[in-house]
Amino acid sequence: MAIPNAYQKVPLMFQAQASGRCQVAYLQKGEEPDAVRWTDEWVKHAETYPDRSSADLQTQDSTIAWRLLTNSGLDDSVILPVLGAKGIPYFPGSSMKGLFRRACNPAQSDRYCGKPLPGNDWQPGILRFHGGYPVDDSWTEDLVDIVHPQQNWQVKGAKEGGAFPLISLYKPTLRFGLSSREDLSEQEWSTIWEIWQNALANGIGSRVSAGYGQIETSQPQILFKGRLKGQGQAPKLLTGEGEFRPNMIRAGIRGHALRIFGGLTSEENAERLVEQLFGGIQRREGTIGLLGLKFVDSKLDIDKFGQGKYAQPCYTVEGDLTWYLARRLDNPAHEAPLKKLVTALNQFAIVFGGFGKSWRRADHRLFFEEYYKNAYKALIGCHWHWMGTPSLTRNARKVVKPKHIKPFIAEVQKAAQEWMELQNVPATTFAKSWREAWHPSKVQVWGRIAEEREDSEAIRWFHEPYRKGQLGIHREGSIYHSDFVGRVGKIGRIWHRMYPLVKLVPDPKNADKQIARLTPRFLELLTLFPDDSQACKDFLDFLETNPFDFQHLWGGDE
Repeated sequence: MAIPNAYQKVPLMFQAQASGRCQVAYLQKGEEPDAVRWTDEWVKHAETYPDRSSADLQTQDSTIAWRLLTNSGLDDSVILPVLGAKGIPYFPGSSMKGLFRRACNPAQSDRYCGKPLPGNDWQPGILRFHGGYPVDDSWTEDLVDIVHPQQNWQVKGAKEGGAFPLISLYKPTLRFGLSSREDLSEQEWSTIWEIWQNALANGIGSRVSAGYGQIETSQPQILFKGRLKGQGQAPKLLTGEGEFRPNMIRAGIRGHALRIFGGLTSEENAERLVEQLFGGIQRREGTIGLLGLKFVDSKLDIDKFGQGKYAQPCYTVEGDLTWYLARRLDNPAHEAPLKKLVTALNQFAIVFGGFGKSWRRADHRLFFEEYYKNAYKALIGCHWHWMGTPSLTRNARKVVKPKHIKPFIAEVQKAAQEWMELQNVPATTFAKSWREAWHPSKVQVWGRIAEEREDSEAIRWFHEPYRKGQLGIHREGSIYHSDFVGRVGKIGRIWHRMYPLVKLVPDPKNADKQIARLTPRFLELLTLFPDDSQACKDFLDFLETNPFDFQHLWGGDE
């Protein structure tokens, strides 16, 4: 006789991914998500790290800079980690061998990994790859990861989104093991571990181009490197705790690449170019992108801002951002133009906004402190800038005055056009239906100098009438709560940025050069994507005659 609901006694790990049973990849409303229950059951029964000490085993530890995502292939509908016999997550020896082989020259590959022989025979290599295991039980924390698809919603205006769980390890340290069936000298073991470090350079596991599986100390083939400091709203884990997610930087740069290309060529071509650079699954076979991202934080604070229902996790972070070549270029001569394009996209992102939640607004904690004085309100905005003399000098000096915006945008577009030409993509039209295609008929940039951070003018216009003496939020002279400015669940058509300005001073080490230093001044920028609404028309009329020195810098009827 069948027992009703007997399946509920079966651990989620062994239940089918089906509605009414276990659905790790979905968030169930009003219930504890299956992803949380799945990990709780897993961790409860997993055993401790195994003792792998052996005279024959050589080991080396590596720490993941952010998260590690591996796919066990247990189910087609959800990515679940690779588990050992005792329930411990590990990086398989077979995957380790594959990475190692790709980093070898032909002779090393044959000796260490094996080679084919006549008659469909095979000569095994001398190395045995034992995989990588966590060195302690810290892997049991923060296992449930969340992804938020946003690109189509933010750039094209098409509905997209939702939150989807993944199971990944947060900043684990893995101990990788190797052994040999021959006695090897210390010098040869040194060569073997050098090959392994080269193998790790581009990351391990899945979604490495998005920042997963990056080793803190690895040295990939660098296309761009800069030091950043940022603060803003932290994405929430299912526990409600905040987490800084480096992949939001990649998502931001990818979105800007789509905007730039969308202003220079057709929708189809723009999407194809972005997929070539960042990867994707638009095509049947999928695409491995050229660009990988690595962000290693040197300082990270996760805190909460506000109280009660307005309490919002927030982050302050400093770290090194690296974009590297994730796969081989078909033509090595394209590396220099690719570096130029990646540099331009990163500079564009910092000039006009930031990364992560609420990146279209300046951080109100810095530029509108009185907004929070008499009531608890939700945190709004973020703030990012380059830091450190080399990074500031290379990147921030591009825009020092309002008049630099126009040539800067032209430089970004030129870098994109040069890449398009190399890919034989024509610049015959643009993505006219996209809300945020970067074309002068779709976007306008306005700007002014703010002498200090309290000097922001436009930040108040999102919360009160911009015409003095008028009352009410829906009358002429206010954009507050209009679709044009946006609100929760509705992406608006204005970006507001307080871009930190630098001054150029003589380099104390070389009198013939200049270096950049941060100043108290900001370039206050408004980026508008006009529509036919009355709120938009009234606001543009106001900007053209306003007493606050905003200048029309690019786009529109320039």
